[in-house]
Amino acid sequence: KGISTAIINKALEEFRTVSGRFELVDEGQPYAVIVDYAHTPDGLENILKTARQFAEKRIIVVFGCGGDRDKTKRPIMGRLAAQYGDVLIATSDNPRTEDPVAILADVEAGIKQGLKNGKGYEVIIDRKQAIAKALQVAQPRDIVIIAGKGHETYQILKDKTIDFDDREVARSVIREMR
Repeated sequence: KGISTAIINKALEEFRTVSGRFELVDEGQPYAVIVDYAHTPDGLENILKTARQFAEKRIIVVFGCGGDRDKTKRPIMGRLAAQYGDVLIATSDNPRTEDPVAILADVEAGIKQGLKNGKGYEVIIDRKQAIAKALQVAQPRDIVIIAGKGHETYQILKDKTIDFDDREVARSVIREMR
């Protein structure tokens, strides 16, 4: 008994992902771009472990940690990115009233703990530039993970909230690269 195959197939055809959760950005590029809200150690580890199961080549990770939030998770997330990613780009993610340089120093400490096999990393404070860099270095069959903001359509910088959507930034950069 159970549910018929026809009903399951119909449901899968109509299924839409949750916005900002393992959301694919497809502009016809020869590599995968996935935007995910992973903003905690558990979330980042899960998205990277999942991506690793599908990775044919490298996993490029763009990620950061929010300001005025739990500081203890920053080095943990850096270490996890280093553990599961191949190319690491640490960047801003809603720094709020904190200095982005200080936030990224905490993240970088964790990256250094987790680095193995001569892997390198970059710290690019400007999130748009960080995303652009990841997409510029991506090669066919790589997976680019842009983590931390997911469905969010803003970036909080000091006392300003500006329009910022990782998905739209990625689409725009990919189009500009053509």
